[in-house]
Amino acid sequence: MIYYHKAVRDRIPEIIEQEGKKAAVQILEPAEFAAALHRKLQEEVQEYLQSEAVEELANLLEGVYALAGLQGTSPEALEALRLEKRARRGGFEKRLLLVGVEDGRGQ
Repeated sequence: MIYYHKAVRDRIPEIIEQEGKKAAVQILEPAEFAAALHRKLQEEVQEYLQSEAVEELANLLEGVYALAGLQGTSPEALEALRLEKRARRGGFEKRLLLVGVEDGRGQ
């Protein structure tokens, strides 16, 4: 058996079994699942940084939605929060890099 010990999407065991293999899974408690999702998001960020594939961004969103769900927040509520924050602080369309800030005393 090959061991992975990582969070996977809900249909992965079914897909593995359709390939004639047997998947061993464990249902995690919420705190354990959150930790597994943190690791999964780190993995997905690395995969995106290496490939720049939009599909990896979709994987990131799915993980983010799952983490939000553990905190009682729906994807729709998370999107509303994103839009509210965007209205207050803006998005990233201007491609800005903050180089520094003077404190008004020439520093």
